[in-house]
Amino acid sequence: MSTPGIDWNRLVGWMAANVPDAGEPTGISLIAGGRSNLTYVLETRERRLVLRRPPLGHVLPTAHDMGREWRVISALAPTPVPVPEPVAFCGDEDVIGAPFYLMGHVEGAAVRNEEDVEGVAPEQIRRLSERLAEVLAAIHAIDYEEVGLGDFGRPEGYMARQLKRWGQQWERSKTGELPEYDRLVARLRERLPVHSASTLVHGDYRLDNTLVRLSPEPGILAVVDWEMSTLGDPLADLGLTLTYWQDPGDSERASIPVATGVTVAPGFLNTREFAAHYAKISGADLADLDFYVAFGNYKLAVIVEGIHARFKQGKTVGEGFENIGASVPTLIERAHRVLEG
Repeated sequence: MSTPGIDWNRLVGWMAANVPDAGEPTGISLIAGGRSNLTYVLETRERRLVLRRPPLGHVLPTAHDMGREWRVISALAPTPVPVPEPVAFCGDEDVIGAPFYLMGHVEGAAVRNEEDVEGVAPEQIRRLSERLAEVLAAIHAIDYEEVGLGDFGRPEGYMARQLKRWGQQWERSKTGELPEYDRLVARLRERLPVHSASTLVHGDYRLDNTLVRLSPEPGILAVVDWEMSTLGDPLADLGLTLTYWQDPGDSERASIPVATGVTVAPGFLNTREFAAHYAKISGADLADLDFYVAFGNYKLAVIVEGIHARFKQGKTVGEGFENIGASVPTLIERAHRVLEG
């Protein structure tokens, strides 16, 4: 059986020795839509599982850490934050060529575009977007010491380290020079918050990083893709979520081929309403939200540049990468505009 990123015979042997209760594997297929870590559906004689592994090439230091994902979903499994069932972790790169983990398959929908919510009543869609804000607040309300994540990150100075970290990622990934990028970094450095709250943060929270139920009662069944989770500033999560969000009439956002289109469907909260609902649930002060939204655009620009670099190296799996690099200058310009009010 030939599947990109999977050594089938080694995987079958590892599972037989380490997770025999999961059942004998019978087939595996890549799930479409992933632009970073690779996600597969793994069929066994007993059940359906999901396998997560890093991308095939251009893996940046500190990125795509399977051990972090595994640790956080294991810690959150007994909490009110919905996550898939953790099944097994493998840190031995000799098995399939990289660390990976197995989790339970969640029978939920991945909502990525307007077609995915066709026929769903606007009031149900509104409830789904409210629930997305509520789950984000639930993540930030977790007592990370109590669930064993007290050493999962260093909250003090989080935003300064984030700016430095993503700057380093940019230098490793960039495919060309972009003067407006340097000006943006300088402006963000000037606006760094002196103090901020400290919570568990997802690091890439958006609608298509959840699995949802659309009817009869809309809900979030699982939050996935925890590769960038850590302890830090919760408003960084909110700012990135709003960066992904597209309001009706925002045609420029539609040109950025990451999490585009779905939130313009009738019923979705707009960005202001989403932020207000989050603040109502969490009690957060949103006075400096423009900084965090600008930072979200900056961070997404660096992530997209990394994806573009992998595409140019021929190391992406799946479709839809041809034009992704063109959105990097757009994201940087949007960040400048947010800082200008």
